[in-house]
Amino acid sequence: MATSGRSGGQPLQERTVDEPPDLGLLFHRLNNQLGIILANAELLEAKAPDDAMRSRASQVVASVLDAMATAREIRTSTCA
Repeated sequence: MATSGRSGGQPLQERTVDEPPDLGLLFHRLNNQLGIILANAELLEAKAPDDAMRSRASQVVASVLDAMATAREIRTSTCA
């Protein structure tokens, strides 16, 4: 049985080894998790006490947006 680990999400549905994972559900969970990271990075960026911290937070924001776009591309090519 697979579970979601430390993410605090619901456990994955029980499945046998022969069953493929529900990719739609996995992409939905990944997008939700990336959204949480994005929101926190944007908050850090807005409240950064100096330019160096703001720059680091901006890099995280940009990386999360890239990861979300990549997940969307993978979902489109695998779940179509």
